[in-house]
Amino acid sequence: MKKVLLEMEDQKNSYEQKAKESLQKVLEEKMNAEQQLQSTQRSLALAEQKCEEWRSQYEALKEDWRTLGSQHRELESQLNVLQSKLQGADSRDLQMNQALRFLENEHQELQAKIECLQGDRDLCSLDTQDLQEAMWAMAPNADGGDCCSTGSVPGQ
Repeated sequence: MKKVLLEMEDQKNSYEQKAKESLQKVLEEKMNAEQQLQSTQRSLALAEQKCEEWRSQYEALKEDWRTLGSQHRELESQLNVLQSKLQGADSRDLQMNQALRFLENEHQELQAKIECLQGDRDLCSLDTQDLQEAMWAMAPNADGGDCCSTGSVPGQ
């Protein structure tokens, strides 16, 4: 019986040893799991921080995009207004160039008429001078007096 008691004592010790080893293993696994949990929690906190930074950047970029879109639409509107004004100015420029060409042509025509009239005037002046000389030669008072300037008409 002593032998049985000794064997039971050995079994008890063996079980206790195995239980201690199992308990030690469980404690190590628990510590590893806690370390992994802490590591995962740190990673999660960093990921959440990065996520918040990215969200903030996204919101800022979205607002910048809205602002740029608004500025783009305003600049397009201004561009359309300026293009319209430019078309109007081009149209007025074309009209003014046509008017200038018309006035230049009219000026040339008038200059040609002036030259023609001056030529006619010169001819008339010569004809008048010839007629006056002829009248002087035929006039009854040959003293060189001007019958026209005295107000007398020859033959009256």
